[in-house]
Amino acid sequence: MKRDGHTHTEFCPHGTHDDVEEMILKAIELDFDEYSIVEHAPLSSEFMKNTAGNQEAVTTASMSMSDLPYYFKKMNQMKKKYASDLLIHIGFEVDYLIGYEDFTRDFLNEYGPQTDDGVLSLHFLEGQGGFRSIDFTAEDYNEGIVQFYGGFEQAQLVYLEGVKQSIEADLGAFKPRRIGHISLCQKFQQFFGADGRDFSAEVIAEFEAILALVKKRDYELDFNTAGLFKPLCKETYPPKEIVTLARALEIPFVYGSDSHGVADIGRGYNTYCQK
Repeated sequence: MKRDGHTHTEFCPHGTHDDVEEMILKAIELDFDEYSIVEHAPLSSEFMKNTAGNQEAVTTASMSMSDLPYYFKKMNQMKKKYASDLLIHIGFEVDYLIGYEDFTRDFLNEYGPQTDDGVLSLHFLEGQGGFRSIDFTAEDYNEGIVQFYGGFEQAQLVYLEGVKQSIEADLGAFKPRRIGHISLCQKFQQFFGADGRDFSAEVIAEFEAILALVKKRDYELDFNTAGLFKPLCKETYPPKEIVTLARALEIPFVYGSDSHGVADIGRGYNTYCQK
């Protein structure tokens, strides 16, 4: 079965705004059998008040609460319309917001029954002035997180600890069981030179601890190919050495294009097949 487990829609403020139907048609053209639509779930308004840095990173990070009825209506229309061509799953990419677990649990309890797939990801860490984006720009990440923690490796370790917390968090019965792009902290690695590209023994140990938790809980990992196309990353999330460790534990991966437009559909799928 050819499956894409991580795609977005025109409801994403930081995407291309390509219509989801065009993306679905492209997936059908590329012979995908399954297709998961997991739009960025709304963020807590209280969390948003405690953010800093470039506010575009926050205001464009997720769909709004007011869009939820329209999101479900259109995605279910697409699911029905293309049922004979493609098995479409509907859900969210849920942000793990450290300290705001009650909000996330309540959100999932309310909207989870309308979903049949999902991804749990970490996009924000506490940093300079408040919570800061991990993946907006290299400069914003450097100023808000790397310098705040005293170096790229220190920021890696904080990020990986956050991923561990997300796996262990009690978010209720509708918590996603697939962990998104577990090495997103590497998105701007080439901006930081050798400090960004080399994994220390301590960082590898943190990845191993994450994989042990994923295995223990019988979760899946997002094999996210978006990093291949980021000019300061040029690797999958996670990279090959972490994939090798996960395969040794027989942890299942699900290919994720992380598509935000028609041009992204199917990107890097051959890399996934060669993993």
